[in-house]
Amino acid sequence: MSPTDTAVASTTTHAPNAAPAKAQSTPTPPPLGRRTDRKTILLGLDLGTNKCCLIAGGPDSTDIAIAKIVPSVVGYVKPGIINGIIPGNADVIFGEDALKNRLHVNLVHALADGVIAHLDATRDLMRHMRRIIDPAGNSEIRAVIGVPANAPQEARDNVRRAVAGVFDRVLLIPEPFLAALGVRDDARIGQSNYVDPVTNALFIDIGAGTTDLCLVQGYFPTADDQVSFAFAGDAIDHAMLESINQLYPDCGLSRLKVREIKEQHAYVGASRKPIDLKVVLGGKARNLELGDVIGSACNQLLDRVIDAARRLIARAASDSVEQLLQNIIVTGGGSQIRGLDTELQKRLLADGYENPKVRLAGQDYQRYVALGGIKAARAAREHQWQYVLD
Repeated sequence: MSPTDTAVASTTTHAPNAAPAKAQSTPTPPPLGRRTDRKTILLGLDLGTNKCCLIAGGPDSTDIAIAKIVPSVVGYVKPGIINGIIPGNADVIFGEDALKNRLHVNLVHALADGVIAHLDATRDLMRHMRRIIDPAGNSEIRAVIGVPANAPQEARDNVRRAVAGVFDRVLLIPEPFLAALGVRDDARIGQSNYVDPVTNALFIDIGAGTTDLCLVQGYFPTADDQVSFAFAGDAIDHAMLESINQLYPDCGLSRLKVREIKEQHAYVGASRKPIDLKVVLGGKARNLELGDVIGSACNQLLDRVIDAARRLIARAASDSVEQLLQNIIVTGGGSQIRGLDTELQKRLLADGYENPKVRLAGQDYQRYVALGGIKAARAAREHQWQYVLD
């Protein structure tokens, strides 16, 4: 965790007990020839394993100029594709275009398990995002980028390498902390009936590659306040696919189809069998019973979340735990698993925790990290931004 990352948090929480910003050394001046009179665009960026969310706007406004979700895939067009097949006859396409044309491209997933897996593909994806928010290429882009809780230094360095020459200055902040800022309703801060999620909460952010838990208690979280593990949406897909192949060895379901099934039917808790699904295999319709397959895979995630939540609650100050237990918030794509909030609350209650309350962040779960990112960008002080050089 860098001193710069630590310092920005104290300006974004606005909590009375926020840690004061540490004194910073004078930042490296911009290289010779870099214009300093350009328009500035602030960007909150959630680099997700399956999808990236970007939210951009000006520094002196609360308005959002651009909000977009882009699948985290890059398609490199195969040789010999005839004109008119690929949009614009491009050599490289991104996101939905790449997925729609996957028969005609070499499809590269830029991230895996919440971190960059293919640096060159990620760099191409970042250039694509730059074109979305600044088509003319004349603006200075300052980006707050979410990283998994307790991301290792190598993962952070890879993010900086990927955005070098694309964005001008960056800050890297843990994703669950940004999610808390994104969930926070700034218009209600100070109201007596509003429970501020940044003051004292346990955030559980379940993405595709990682599940991140974080104690958010009015100051920037330390390493001890965060837990991250590489079992999330993609791991559920993998567990489901393995079980389906054992039960129906000739079915040949693709990973993409299994993900679609999960997104429609995922649940935790007691078996909801039967879940009979009609799938088309080799042009022929078949019915597969997948109730136990889906429940078993999702309950593996629930078990891991419970274990990590216990560990973080044990680390919280004893006089903060009672309020903390009232404010357990689940976000990310995994928050859409049916029954996750109620089962988590039930399990904590059975463990003896005093009146725990678990809630879902809401239907805007895909945007909360990026929304928290642009809030942090607008609160950051000039000396806290880090230059990224080619």
